[in-house]
Amino acid sequence: MSLAVHELRTPVTVVSGYLRMLLREQAGPLSEKQKKMLEEAERSCARIGALVGEMSELGKLVSGEAALGTQAIDLAALLVELASGMHEGDDRGVRVETRGTDRPVMVTGDRTRLASALRALIHAAVRERGEPGVIVVECSVPADTTPPSALVTIGDEATAQALVDAAPAPPAFEEWRGGLGLALPIGRRVIERQGGVLWSAAGDHSNSGSAVRLPIAGDRR
Repeated sequence: MSLAVHELRTPVTVVSGYLRMLLREQAGPLSEKQKKMLEEAERSCARIGALVGEMSELGKLVSGEAALGTQAIDLAALLVELASGMHEGDDRGVRVETRGTDRPVMVTGDRTRLASALRALIHAAVRERGEPGVIVVECSVPADTTPPSALVTIGDEATAQALVDAAPAPPAFEEWRGGLGLALPIGRRVIERQGGVLWSAAGDHSNSGSAVRLPIAGDRR
């Protein structure tokens, strides 16, 4: 993985640099059609660069080289922040709402990486909903978990119930999905490195939502 990242990063950097030079018309004036073509090439090059960055992050997480922070995080407040910034489904009539986030739920971890992981899960649920509706992001602290843990479910009403039903014996998380880059594999490893568990629902809801269980601050084992 490290070798692939190194070999890909160099040509991507070179191509990206030349595209910027052309767009600045350092090699001569451009027509509007040429500009649009180069802008599209630059966006695609930036996407490749982002994937290379994700490959690097995934490699570090798999090898244990990534050092994760240990800040106190209000999980409920973080979910509200992420949901309010998710506009992926606005043009399709898909909106995101939060529940159970009216009081602090404290966990410990790397806030930046955990935010990225949860954002990817919300994004996946919104992206994969094929019709208008609501994606519910719900945070709770079930009374029957030992040690005490926070539970986050992401999906529509039916999916959320299927995720809760699967909690006693969580099925594997379906992380390899087209169009989402490496965000989900990275997210799973971040959550697991912080003592958590991530799973998909079973059956018909397997690709339409996800659930995360994280130890309450001070109770990680």
